[in-house]
Amino acid sequence: MRLTKHHGLGNDFLVLLDLDGTYDVSPSDAVALCQRHTGVGADGLLHVTAGTAQADVTMRLLNADGSVGEMSGNGIRCLAQAVLQAGVVEGPVVRVATGAGLRTVTVVEQVDERTQRLSVEMGQAKVGEELPGWESPQIRRAVRVDLGNPHLVLLWAGDELPPRDELVELGARFDSATPGGTNVEIIRSVADGGIDMVVYERGVGPTLACGTGACASAAAAHAWDLAGHAATVHMPGGSVEVVLDDPVLLVGDAASVAAIEVPWP
Repeated sequence: MRLTKHHGLGNDFLVLLDLDGTYDVSPSDAVALCQRHTGVGADGLLHVTAGTAQADVTMRLLNADGSVGEMSGNGIRCLAQAVLQAGVVEGPVVRVATGAGLRTVTVVEQVDERTQRLSVEMGQAKVGEELPGWESPQIRRAVRVDLGNPHLVLLWAGDELPPRDELVELGARFDSATPGGTNVEIIRSVADGGIDMVVYERGVGPTLACGTGACASAAAAHAWDLAGHAATVHMPGGSVEVVLDDPVLLVGDAASVAAIEVPWP
C-alpha cells in the first residue's frame, strides 16, 4: 500500500489514494499507521475514494486514535495536494465530499517544489450562545462554534497562552465532558488585529495547527468584537488567513513530505 505524507503548518497527515476502493482501512489500522514510534506517524489518516456527482473525490478522515472526523481544514489541503500530485484531478480546483459536506480547494500559489498555498471554502461558521460559568479565572469568555465539526473557543485572560500541560488538562476535560467530544481552541487577540491560538483536537490531542479551529476562533473573535471580517490566526506551526464570508475562506500552506510503501495486509 502506497501512502504519501503531507503537513499543513505541522498538522501532519497520511494520504491513501484508493479510488477503486481496494483497501478496507479500519480504525485500528489508522491507529497503527499514525503511531509516531512504531508506525509512520501522523495526526490523522485521509482515505481518499471516488467522488460523487459534484465531487472529484471523497475524503474519510480517521484521527490518530481511530475516531472519525467530519472535516479538517489542514487535512483537506494536504489531500488536495496529494490528488493533484498524482494527476487524479487536473486542478487548480479540487472538489471534495467530506463528512461536513462538499468543500472546494483551490491552489493559490506554488510556493516551492514541496509547498503549495491553497484556499478552502469551509462552509458556514455557526456561532452559538455565550456559555456562562467557567471554572477557571483565566477564561474570560466561551462559545461553541459549528464548522461542520464541533468547537469550543475559550478567550484567555493572560498575556501568554497556556503551556502544553495546561492546554492538555483543559482540552481533555472539556472534550470528555462534551457528548461526542469537541475540539478546544484557546485564543487571545493581538495588536495587529490577529489572533493567537493553541488547540486540543478531538481524537488527537494538542496539534501544531488546526484549520477548522482557526476558522472557529476567527468567528468567535469577530462575534466578541476582537477581530474583523478577515483575520490572521497565529498557531505554533504557523499562520493562516481566515475570511468570514459565506462560505468561510481559509488560506494556508500544505507541504509534501514523503511517499511510503506499507506492507498490506
